[in-house]
Amino acid sequence: MVPILLVEGDRYADALAASEMWVQQSGAMPVHAFDQDETILGQGSIGAELDEQASDIDTLLVSVGGGGLIAGIAAWYARRVKVIGVEPIASPTLTKALKAGQPVDAETGGIAADSLAPRRIGDRVFPIVQAHVDGVLLVPDEAIVASQKALWEKLRIVAEPGGATAFAALLSGTYKPRSGERVGVLISGGNTTAVDFA
Repeated sequence: MVPILLVEGDRYADALAASEMWVQQSGAMPVHAFDQDETILGQGSIGAELDEQASDIDTLLVSVGGGGLIAGIAAWYARRVKVIGVEPIASPTLTKALKAGQPVDAETGGIAADSLAPRRIGDRVFPIVQAHVDGVLLVPDEAIVASQKALWEKLRIVAEPGGATAFAALLSGTYKPRSGERVGVLISGGNTTAVDFA
């Protein structure tokens, strides 16, 4: 009997290596979490839905890990909306890549490491981000925790740390909107566990 689900490693790179070995052994179809055309296109559909539901935003803040989500969304908008990436200080994959002019290894840690800490931004993702993303901001773990708490207390939204990271930029003042600027914040992710905000 073939196992339905295997959980391997503590970081994305470990899981990716295990899945690549499984593909070689089994002949299964590989589906990369962020650096595959189909994945980027699928993520771009979020941009299409948001464009339909909130066509008047000026700026969109999006959490960044490997970059598939922000690449797909930014490609959809093609600079019609300012798209800003937000990363944890402890996992600056896009920040380091943009500084180097190419994907490079970055540190991987912090509270959002389970969803926003691959070793590097995707090779397919990077040129899309260079062409369509307007910048990237870094936020500390404390701001991410505060944004999770605020989302729960004010809106009753339970968000994992990676999903709350984009909101952390707005809540902490790391991103300061211009007067009259309409800012959208994408809250995503399902890696949450019960959190006590008391």
